[in-house]
Order: sequence, then C-alpha cells, then structure tokens
Amino acid sequence: MDTVLQNLGSIPCPHGDRCTESGCLFQHSWNKKPAAPASAKHDGPDADDNPRKRRKLSTEPTQSTTPTTAESSQPNPEPVTAKKPVSPPPLGRKPTVLSVQSSPSEAPATPATKPAAVSSHANPTPEKSAEKKVPIRKAQASRKVETLNPRMLKGVAPATFEFRFKALTMLHEQFVRLNKEMEKAAGKDAESKKLILTPQELIWLSLDLEEKIAMDKPSIYNNVIKNRIMGYKKMTPKQWKAERLAEIKKEEERKAAATQASSKKQALLGPPKEINTGLTPQEEIAFLPHVLTSITELAQHGYVPKPPSEEEIKKAREGVEAAMGWETCDRCTKRFQVFPGRREEDGALTSGGPCTYHWGRLIYPERNPTSTVQQERTYRCCKQLAGDSTGCTSCSTHVFTVKSPARLATIVPFMETPENPSVPKDRAVCFDCEMCYTVNGLELVRLTAVNWPDGKELLDILIRPMGEILDLNSRFSGVWPEDLINAEPWKPVAPLNPVIDTDSSSKPPTTTTTTTTTTTTNNPPEPDQRKKMQIVPSLAVARDLLFSFISPATPLIGHGLENDLNAMRICHPTLIDTVLLFPHKKALPYRHGLKMLMEWNLNKAIQVEPDADSADGTTGQGGKLLGHDSAEDARAAGDLVRFKIQHTWARMKREGWTLKDGEFVPPKDSKGKKSGGEKPTEVRKTRDGTEEGELVEV
Repeated sequence: MDTVLQNLGSIPCPHGDRCTESGCLFQHSWNKKPAAPASAKHDGPDADDNPRKRRKLSTEPTQSTTPTTAESSQPNPEPVTAKKPVSPPPLGRKPTVLSVQSSPSEAPATPATKPAAVSSHANPTPEKSAEKKVPIRKAQASRKVETLNPRMLKGVAPATFEFRFKALTMLHEQFVRLNKEMEKAAGKDAESKKLILTPQELIWLSLDLEEKIAMDKPSIYNNVIKNRIMGYKKMTPKQWKAERLAEIKKEEERKAAATQASSKKQALLGPPKEINTGLTPQEEIAFLPHVLTSITELAQHGYVPKPPSEEEIKKAREGVEAAMGWETCDRCTKRFQVFPGRREEDGALTSGGPCTYHWGRLIYPERNPTSTVQQERTYRCCKQLAGDSTGCTSCSTHVFTVKSPARLATIVPFMETPENPSVPKDRAVCFDCEMCYTVNGLELVRLTAVNWPDGKELLDILIRPMGEILDLNSRFSGVWPEDLINAEPWKPVAPLNPVIDTDSSSKPPTTTTTTTTTTTTNNPPEPDQRKKMQIVPSLAVARDLLFSFISPATPLIGHGLENDLNAMRICHPTLIDTVLLFPHKKALPYRHGLKMLMEWNLNKAIQVEPDADSADGTTGQGGKLLGHDSAEDARAAGDLVRFKIQHTWARMKREGWTLKDGEFVPPKDSKGKKSGGEKPTEVRKTRDGTEEGELVEV
C-alpha cells in the first residue's frame, strides 16, 4: 500500500495547480524536486542518496571542495581550495550570517565556517612564517600576540559569538585590503611607508575596534558594526592614509596630555616642600617610637589589636550559614544573594542583576553663614546632584564588604606577627595593599612593601584570591585582568634578600638624603610598559613573605592600616598610621585622604590620572583609568611620616630635648633629674585648636 501511495506522488494532479486539497497525494509544480547538478549525479541504484566518500590518503592530490550552503547563498561565491586535509573537522553548528547591504561585486567571498582561510593574511602557515618573519615594531613589541578571535567581554556580550566572529573577520578583511592598496600606492614615499601595518598590528587594530564598539554601544552593536564595515568597504587608500595620520596625531596628543597632567596639577599646588629633619636615616628610624600610634582602644573603628576568639569565630560562622548568602551591596545598598562555587541551574555568582552606582563620594558644599539658600550636595564622579540619578556607572554584579573581624577569621584566621631574629632592629617598612571584590567580600590582590626612609622596594606581588572574582575594582586597585593573566609565578630566592633590586622603574628616581626628600615622578606608565608582576597562590604565602621582612618590633607605616592589616589577617603591635598622625578635626571615623594630605602638607600630587580634569572624571589613559599605584601610596605615607618627624623634632628641641650618641635625651628639671617633659606622642594645640605644623582644610 505504501508503494502505491509513493507512486501517486509522480503522477500529475488532474486539477493541476488549481488543486485545493491540503493533503493531495498527486504531484504539483510546487513540490517538484529540483534537478541535481551534473557534478552531483552518480550512477547506480543509490544515486538519489548521498554516497559515502572514500577517505583520501595523504599521498593523493586534493581537489577543490564544493561550496557550502553559506557560500551558495552569497552572490558570486569564490571556490576555496583546501591545500591539506582539515583535522579535526569543523563543527556542524550553523553560523549566523552577517548581512550587509552591498553590491554583488563587493560581497565577501570567504565563508564564516572557514576562519583559517579568512585570517590567512594575518596568521600564515608554519611553512610561510618560517620563510619570512615580519618584524613587530618596537613601540608595540611588548603587546601580547593575539589571533583573530573576539575578545572576552566583562558582562553580557552584545551579540552571539558567531556574529561577532563574522563581523571581526569582515572588518579585518577591509583593513588588510586598505593596507595592501596603500602599500602599492606608497612607492618611494617614506611617510606612507611608515603607516603600513604588520599582520599582527592589523589583528590588534581589528580587535581593538570591535571591542570598543561592543563595550561602548552594546545596545546598537549590530547596526554600528555593520555601518563601520560598509564605511571601510567604500574607503579609498587616500582616505585610509588620512585616517591613520589622524589616529597617530590623536595618540601623540594623548601622550602629551598625560605628561602635562601632573605638571599642571603641580603648578596649581606650587613647588614641592622639602623635608629637612636634620637627622640621618638611622636617627630617623630611632625617632619613630616618638610618633607611634596606638590602636588598643580603636577596635570600634576597624582596628584589630588581637585575633578573635574561637567562640567569636564559631558564632560568626553560624551567622553566615543562617544568612544563606544574602548580603547588602557595598555600592547601591540593595539586597542580593551570593553563590560561592556558582549556582547549579545557571552558573551565576550573584542575584539581583547589574549594579548601577556612583563611584565618587558626595561633595559637601562650603557653609556660607550669610546665605539663606541651602546648597545641595553633588557627586565627585559625575557632578550630578544627590538624588537626581541612581548612578553614573554600571557593573555586571553586586558586591559586598565584610567588616567583622570574627567573620573575616572564618575565611582566613588572624595571626600575630611572629618573632624573626634575622630582621635588623633598625628597620621600618611602609606597605600598602590593594583589594578586589570576590564572593568572600574584599580580598587581597596586591601587596607592596618598601624600606623606610630610602623607599627601596622589598616586595611587590599579586595574590590569587580564594573566591571567585566579582569585580577587580581596577579603578582604585590598579590591578587589571591582563595583569593577572600575564603575571609569572613567584619564585623564591635563597637566601631571601631584604632589598630586591629590580628594574629602575620600580625604584625612586633619587635616594633620600638627610636634608631633602625624594621627588617622585607622578606620570603613570604606558599600558604596554606596565611592570611585569609575580603572583603567589594564596594569602598565606603573601603573609609569610611579609613576615620574612618584619618582626613585632618593626614599625609598619601606612595610611588607613586597619584595612590593609585586616586584608592580610595580621595583628601587629608597632604601627604608624598617617590617618592617626594627621587626624580630622571631627575625629574618627572622619579622616583625610592620602592624596589630600600630600597636597596640603607637601604640595605633591599623587594618584594623578591623565584626564583628571575631564568633565566626568571617568576616563584615563587609553580611555580607562590606571588606578592607584600601591608603591606610590606606600612611599607617600613614608614621606608624611618624615614630615611629621621634622615638626615633632623641632618642637622637642625647643623644649630641651637633645641627641647624644644616637639617643634622644629628655630635658632635666630644676633638681637635675631627667624630666620626661611633654610626651612626644601628645598633640600640642595652638590658639585656634589645630596641631602645630599641621595645615587646616579651607
């Protein structure tokens, strides 16, 4: 019966094309099978089926492959000849075809399923690359070699990978075409020859442009990338040359602006102040006990004098389990849930969607007693009024901070600084830490320690966080994804040298003398000249490295040390915190920032961005901020301590203190006994209530 029904399909319908039966079994014009091409016909009983091809031997010559479906759908497809068997075979997924309005002669002939053929200009085969090596320019020699593959974006991609790959391929094809045409038209023109790009530079140019469009305009990515491709299709070599010259000029202007940013800031502050303590470096170290800051009664402000007890840690662990991952966002204050190890159903790390916030703090206007109009507060990041918008910056996830010492100890326990007989007694260390947001809160990601007062580097490493990273906080930490990717594993040095002499870029330009202070360069490094960092696998390793340079009696110098010590899980008894040396007039928790203290006291500008004077203050070198430099912050804290010693020692000399054989001797009273006089750690106030030698906020 089935055979009879099948035969009816070869008989024309009696009603012809006027047939209205939905399930008619006869043949019609619209269901006729198209005639197979001559090249596709086969003899034998299985001619209608796709015959199984015999596998070719490697010694047999290859033939041109038949065009695929994607190729046949394009006008005037060009056959692609395979020079060797493809292994492994390409995936069978259907690519997303990027449709661009163009004439048939301009249609791309390269299919999306053959990326190897597309990038043949930029990625030559090993045989070709062995014959001719294209040198990379010195200016970009330090950049990582990349292939023609879309870069991974932070957050949700604006299009599928197939679409981005096809767009990137077509963009690269146009760059290669324009570069070749300009090379032919250059002739003996030296200026044009300088504009010719190498194959790797063409790949970098394509990747940079595609990534910029994907990040800046994700909602209209498809239309923007199509318009850019069409624009380059219609571009002539003369226009391409003009565009390259404009890009080079723009890059030079950006570099000039970067070099002038710090000098402009310095011109507003005036000449830097010289620090003249009148003491040698050894005498300055001996003077440090007179400026130590005690934290025994500052537990309510985040300082941890001693490790939490086991009972406190157990109670904190029970609280974390009862919370079931619910936290409050540190930026937008919304409630969200954290999933360490990722949620099973979708692999998410957090709930609540993206986070919109203001990264700058609120600026309180100066109070004018004569004015009756109340001025509103504005955000430092975008200059918007408080309450006008929910935020000017967006992040793909929410983040949170853990401030309880007991809860911090549930992740990594606190440790008191152990005794270390190998550490010299005349040593002081400035250190600074940078943190990133993970599923465990704020975790340490960079540790820098320098010797005081000469500023020589002791330690500068990256730390691999324990939890999954939510946000590197690069705007403030200065650590970018490429820093972690390109970091080399830390290799121990035996014996461990307390002063690691690295390249000259990690040292201060000049050493500190007994009368003057160093003037460090505030120009941020170029992205391609960033310091090559080393990384350690855990916080415990980083803490042991710091312990190798200090002992309980070694003064640790820094700004806001409670954050750094809590991130390191360290309880250290000998501290000099510039937050406590230069207190705010309203007392804690109010405090002055390190950048502000340097400007007020030393007329020095730190943490300067190339585009710091821009309207929004959100862009920096290369279109993004470089972030803080922990080495710069550590040395700045050391300079503030020397400035404090200068004024404290001048006051003590007026009170009768003397220096004999490297020891500071207090004055004697009328009976000939040594009098302690006024305690050096006490603050001497002037008539207006400020500390002597301290500048007042205007």
